[in-house]
Amino acid sequence: MTIAQQLAQELNLKQWQVDNTIALIDEGNTIPFISRYRKEATGELNDEILRTFDDRLTYLRNMEERKADIKRIIEEQGKLTEELAAEIDNAQKLSELEDIYRPFRPKRRTRATVAKEKGLEPLANLIYLQMTKAGTAEDMAAPFIDPEKGVETAEDALQGAMDIIAETVSDNAEHRKKIRELTAKGGMLTSKAQNPDEDSVYRNYYDFQEPVSKAVPHRILAIDRGENEKFLSVKVEIDEEKIINYLNKAELSKEEAVGKDLVEAAVADAYSRLIQPAIEREIRNELTDMAHEQAMQIFRENLKNLLMQAPIRGQVVIGLDPGYRTGCKVGVVDETGRVLDTGVIYITHSDAQRESAKAFLKGLIEKHNVTLLSIGNGTASKETEIFASQLIKEIPGCRVKYIMTNEAGASVYSASKLATEEFPDFDVTQRSAISIARRVQDPLAELVKIEPSAIGVGQYQHDMNQKRLGEVLGGVVEDCVNSVGVDLNTASAPLLQYVSGINGTIAANIVKFREEEGRFTSRTQLKKVAKLGPKAFEQCAGFLRIANGKNVFDNTSVHPESYDAAEKLIAALGYTVADVEQGNLKDIRDRIKEKKIEALAEELGVGVPTLKDIVEEIIKPGRDPRDSVEQPLLREDVMSLEDLKPEMILTGTVRNVIDFGAFVDIGVHQDGLVHISQLSDKFVKHPMDVVSIGDIVKVKVLEVDPVKKRISLTMKGL
Repeated sequence: MTIAQQLAQELNLKQWQVDNTIALIDEGNTIPFISRYRKEATGELNDEILRTFDDRLTYLRNMEERKADIKRIIEEQGKLTEELAAEIDNAQKLSELEDIYRPFRPKRRTRATVAKEKGLEPLANLIYLQMTKAGTAEDMAAPFIDPEKGVETAEDALQGAMDIIAETVSDNAEHRKKIRELTAKGGMLTSKAQNPDEDSVYRNYYDFQEPVSKAVPHRILAIDRGENEKFLSVKVEIDEEKIINYLNKAELSKEEAVGKDLVEAAVADAYSRLIQPAIEREIRNELTDMAHEQAMQIFRENLKNLLMQAPIRGQVVIGLDPGYRTGCKVGVVDETGRVLDTGVIYITHSDAQRESAKAFLKGLIEKHNVTLLSIGNGTASKETEIFASQLIKEIPGCRVKYIMTNEAGASVYSASKLATEEFPDFDVTQRSAISIARRVQDPLAELVKIEPSAIGVGQYQHDMNQKRLGEVLGGVVEDCVNSVGVDLNTASAPLLQYVSGINGTIAANIVKFREEEGRFTSRTQLKKVAKLGPKAFEQCAGFLRIANGKNVFDNTSVHPESYDAAEKLIAALGYTVADVEQGNLKDIRDRIKEKKIEALAEELGVGVPTLKDIVEEIIKPGRDPRDSVEQPLLREDVMSLEDLKPEMILTGTVRNVIDFGAFVDIGVHQDGLVHISQLSDKFVKHPMDVVSIGDIVKVKVLEVDPVKKRISLTMKGL
């Protein structure tokens, strides 16, 4: 089976979809470009499926390379047979492939290799074949006694032979495959406390066991971390008798033979010393990899929902970065994100300083017509929220509201080279407040400046393979940026470099071109940007927007390659470009229905999916897909943990979604947990099937623990 055939089978795709998609990837097209502008070729595969496709294609190609390397190495040893080559070709997993290769892999010095150096391999073969019916094992071993080689006695010779047999049994690919299956199906993942008297966050796992086959990702991650931090001892336990019986049945002849008991002992040694530790490592690694992949998918979905939150437009915002000793940092930005003012206030010190802080903020609100306070949710945020709520009440006729903003990564950004270049006249603390203000105006544009793994919307992200995590999260940011589109005349270099076909160098060159030549008035001007060649132009042009440019299509996601078709469509339906500019296309769908979209597509020389996309874009040039997302929850008043009582019904914002539930901000500083069992009246397979980051939800208080600062919530019956 070819790679293309395997992909079609695994992903349930038609062969032509697979062949076309592989060709597009190999031609250097990006996933966002393929997803948006090559729908006819792929059968309208979305970016999520395409990324899975790309990952799997890379894995299978790496497998093919590994198979070729293994066959070459075995061929060089003169041991490659047709049967062995077929076995290698048919291997579906890397673990299977490595099992086949194991007997041929150059080995480090083992007990078996030492025994072979002593000339004991023929003795091992005699015993292993179990064909000798007369005499004793000592009689068989006698000819191999050689003090010069370190074989002093028959017992030495027999022990060496058993070491060789044990390694032979261990290297059997079929045995390893079977034992791996038995362990995966019947094994138990167990953990014990290294010091039962020492309390820790891992207490639930001090005496824990769970079938390997049912191990849950978030528990695997917790157990792994507990083991790494020396709180837990972890094992995979299995009924060894069952496995030894399987091996004996496979390795021992039914007839009595000299040395049969030695083979039986070697089999037991092979399992306990060589096979079991390796299989346990493999099973643990597979569980960890599975848990990491699941955690990355959760992180991927959470990050996507966070980045795609609706912007709060048209607001002058004060960003507040709370703090105790160093005070609360203040940054004011206008509707476009331009910095108007900065400062520091002290609201947790003396009453005099608190009153001074109120006067300062009231002055900023009046001076700049501020309409929103964005409060970072870190240290001292509760005190800052209470302060802000009181301040709003003290201003007569005040229209100001506040929002709690996830400040994860703000400190990382504010101390970065990028922040220094963007705000050279401000110090680290001021930049952080500005970032918190801007995050509510355009979450996507601001959050792309931060390393994705520093945005706290996952679980155990710091334990994962950072390279793989970077690839996954980078793909999410890329997909989000390209689905929204980027304003070519205002976008920062960090935002531009996530656009399809644009790297860091080209992004910097676009900004430089804009600074030297003035604003872009046409997408075709991109061709003048240094190092932005024809391929890069093809990949990026459709994702870059120009408001009030020379061509109305430049403010849509219609690709320049389709401008001709768009113009012909407008004319065929009896409209003009002016109608597009003025938004006079209200009955366009009726006109298309009359002419039949299939006939129109054929007439214009484009596919139906492309034509549908063109129609959606020209109906509303410059549209932002995030405008259809629910607006964030703005608050005017504040509650405390002590105000909460069971049965209270509140409205909150989902802040994080994990395997076992969702954390909801209900305005009391401490997020409450809606356990997976409390998310719905119906069975919930995974929390993400019910809620996403940014969702506004109704919840009921189940239980409040002020000491441990835990809030249990439910969404049942609401």
